[in-house]
Amino acid sequence: MKIKVQPASDEIPTSSMADIAFLLIVYFMVTTTFAATRGLDFALPKDDDTPPIVEKEDAVLIEIQADGRLIIDQKPMELDEILEYLDPKLKNNPKKPVIIKPLPEAPYGMMVAVFDVLRQGKEILKLEKDINVSLPTQREIESFWF
Repeated sequence: MKIKVQPASDEIPTSSMADIAFLLIVYFMVTTTFAATRGLDFALPKDDDTPPIVEKEDAVLIEIQADGRLIIDQKPMELDEILEYLDPKLKNNPKKPVIIKPLPEAPYGMMVAVFDVLRQGKEILKLEKDINVSLPTQREIESFWF
């Protein structure tokens, strides 16, 4: 008598996988405890008829002209005078922003030279942090400058 050997199937039966996954999801949803969130704690300000007086403080604006001249806060200056001008302003407020605004025709090397001088300002002026330098894009200049 000859016994027929059936070939083994190479498929894994996965018909009950979805049922098992669903049961596990239900089990974890039922057994999990949900903590009630308290939200954010904050204190509302008290009614005050006298608002605090905030002094306006302008940034230092360094403009680079087409011929390479520097105009700092509407005053013409030389490259080596920048840190001397900034020293008292940064001693009062080390976070005071310094904005470099080159004209589109200004030489690129002059902008780099001004930026290098400002980067050296931390060591020369003995500041705790680097000078807060901002270089706006042309789009920002066109959008926000009057």
